[in-house]
Amino acid sequence: MLATSPKINQPLLSNDLLQRCADRAAMYDRENRFCQEDFDELKAAGYLLFTVPPEFGGKGLTLAEMSRETRRLAYYAPATAVCLNMHHYWVGLAADLYRAGDYSTNWILEQASQGKVFAAGHAETGNDLPLLYSTTKVERVEGGYRFHGRKSFGSLTPVWNWLGIHGMDASDPEHPQIVHAFMPRSASGYTIKDTWDVLGMRATRSDDTILEDVFVPDEYISRVVPAGFGGADFFILCIFAWALMGFANVYYGIAQRAIDLTLEFIPQKTSLAMSNPMSHHAEIQHNIAEMILEFEAIGPHIETIAEDWSTGVDYGAAWPSKLVSAKYHAVESSWQIVDRALDLSGGFGMFKKSELERLFRDARAGRFHPANSALTHEIVAKVALDLNLDEQPRWG
Repeated sequence: MLATSPKINQPLLSNDLLQRCADRAAMYDRENRFCQEDFDELKAAGYLLFTVPPEFGGKGLTLAEMSRETRRLAYYAPATAVCLNMHHYWVGLAADLYRAGDYSTNWILEQASQGKVFAAGHAETGNDLPLLYSTTKVERVEGGYRFHGRKSFGSLTPVWNWLGIHGMDASDPEHPQIVHAFMPRSASGYTIKDTWDVLGMRATRSDDTILEDVFVPDEYISRVVPAGFGGADFFILCIFAWALMGFANVYYGIAQRAIDLTLEFIPQKTSLAMSNPMSHHAEIQHNIAEMILEFEAIGPHIETIAEDWSTGVDYGAAWPSKLVSAKYHAVESSWQIVDRALDLSGGFGMFKKSELERLFRDARAGRFHPANSALTHEIVAKVALDLNLDEQPRWG
C-alpha cells in the first residue's frame, strides 16, 4: 500500500493568482502562445513542488490531493492546468515509487526540488498505444541508448529541462522491448519544430520534438520492459494514473466553469415571446438540469479512483480499466455539458469574445488526449472478459 502525505484540506493557490491566470487565458488562446506568465507565477508560488515529497522539500501531495489542485486551476485556466499536469505526472510518479520503496527515480525528485521542469514526449503519429509500443527506434550502444523518432503533444516546450521519452528496441524481433528514458535539454541530436497551431488547449505549446540521433546514458534510462501491456510494471501504471487522472480533473474543471457561466447568464436572457427571463422557460430548465445531472456523476467517480490509488487499493489487473474509465467519463461528460451550454448561449457563444467559445474548443481537445475512445473501450471490455490485453482482434 502506498503511504500517503498529511491530508491537505486548504487550497494551496490564492484566488488572486488564479484570477490572474483566468484573465490571461483568452489572450494566450488568441495569440497561440505559451502561458509563460502563468508558468512563472505558479512556479514562484511553489506549484511545481506540490507533488515533491517533504523529504525533498515539497508539499508531498498524493494523486487525490493533486487532482483537486489541478481541477481548481483548470476552472480558471484549463490549458495552463493541462501543460503543468505533464510535469506533475513525472514528479508524482517518482514520489509514488519513492513511497513504495523504489528509489530508482529519486533523481527526478531531486531535480524537481531544484526547480527543474519535466515534460512528456510520448505521442507519435501512427501509434494508438503510447507507452506500450513506439514508432521511435532505439538502439543499444555502449553506456546507453540512441533514439530516432518524432514526438508530439508534449506540452511545456519552451520551458522543460527534461523530456520523458520512450522508444522500441527491436534488435530481437521476437521479443521487442520498450525503453523509457529522460532526455536533458542539453542533449544533442534533437530538433524542436514549431508545429503548434491547434483547435484547443493552445497555451500548452506542445511543439514536435524530432529525435534525430539522441544519446541517453544509462543513468537516465528508467525502465526497459517488454512491449505491450505485458511489460506494464508499476512505473508504467503510475504514468497512466497521474496522466489520466490529471486530464480527468482538468475537464471536470471545465465542466464546472461552463455550468457556472450558464447559471450566470440565463437569468439575464430575455425573449420577446416571454414576460419573464428565459430562466423560467421549461426547456431551458430541462437543459440546465441535464447539465447538472451529467456533472454530478463525474466528481464521485474520479474522486474515488484517485483516492483508491493514493491509499493503495488493490484492483490488480483491473487498474488500467479503472483509470481509462475515469478519464473517459470526465472528458465525455465535460464535452456534453459544454456543448449544451453553447446551445443555451443562443448564438452569443459563437463569438470569439465569449469564454464559452474557448471552453468549447478546449473541451473537444479532451478526446485527443489518451486513451482515445477505441482504446478505452478495448481495455474496459477485455478486462471485464478476463482477456489478454495484448491479444489481437480477430474478424470473421
